[in-house]
Amino acid sequence: MIRIAAVGDIHLGTDSAGTFAPVLRDLVGRADVLLLAGDLTQHGRPEEAEVVAAEIAQAEIPVIAVLGNHDYHGDAEEEITAILTAAGATVLEGAATILDIGGVRLGVAGVKGFGGGFAGASGSDFGEPLMKAFIRHARDVANNLRFALEAMDCDIRVALTHYAPVPDTLIGERAEIYPFLGCYHLAEAMDAGRADLALHGHAHAGSERGSTAGGVPVRNVARPVIGKACALYEIGVRTTIDAKSPPARTPPHSAELAAPLVP
Repeated sequence: MIRIAAVGDIHLGTDSAGTFAPVLRDLVGRADVLLLAGDLTQHGRPEEAEVVAAEIAQAEIPVIAVLGNHDYHGDAEEEITAILTAAGATVLEGAATILDIGGVRLGVAGVKGFGGGFAGASGSDFGEPLMKAFIRHARDVANNLRFALEAMDCDIRVALTHYAPVPDTLIGERAEIYPFLGCYHLAEAMDAGRADLALHGHAHAGSERGSTAGGVPVRNVARPVIGKACALYEIGVRTTIDAKSPPARTPPHSAELAAPLVP
């Protein structure tokens, strides 16, 4: 089993030094990797990213992250990415990374994502140039996620985003703002890219559990939703034994995705 610790929306500021490092220390021996689902800073300022970097630099397990809308607010996303990378984190945007954990290849593909809405209540690539640009960007970002998922040669595929791929995990938020919290194009990319698990943040008043139309388990790991420092999920690969062939791994099923454990 692969043990995945995950949290989004930690919103560290210049006064947050020392608040997240204890979480990382508590994960030693309990998690194989930590995934951060965006909004790591309060206002997207490099000095806030330096605080995040100092916290995660103490991690004894791999840290993989995507940025969120707050991290873009200061127009310094490239500098923030460089700061976090220098601290040892892998920051994904339309890219993927693969870890070998006890002989199991865990692949993580990530994008920030974008808004746009969901089936029956979404924006369309029609009308004013700004509206067309909005939806085209949402679709382009989702396509980047799909390509990153498809390109991975791994046993378990995880899609990491900030924005939500399904409305299930937005329940609790005002319905009027759903189009600004996520987009169905992300779910389509996860299904097409054969993801085994999807993790996101952003929706502070949403719900934890959902699923894409194709059956990919979706978990909202925004800190206000999970209500703890982070959530820990276990996901494994089943083996099949055929008399004419050696054991072979098959993709994990949602039944193997444990309920979250919280440190």
